Amino acid sequence: MNDSSRIDELEARVAFQEHSLNELSDALAEARAEITRHALLLTKVVEELKSARGAGVATSAADEPPPPHY
Repeated sequence: MNDSSRIDELEARVAFQEHSLNELSDALAEARAEITRHALLLTKVVEELKSARGAGVATSAADEPPPPHY
């Protein structure tokens, strides 16, 4: 294997690694954005649950009256 072919092979490997690294970086950024969206949604749900408890809405099955067939 001569020097030129070795350099070409190394350049190809570096290009592949750079491409893979960019794909991983994009996937990580997308995952972080999704985690942020989920955290905001969870915060909203928790706030709504707290306000429902404060409004007297039953939030547990034990708090609800029995069904009419009992």
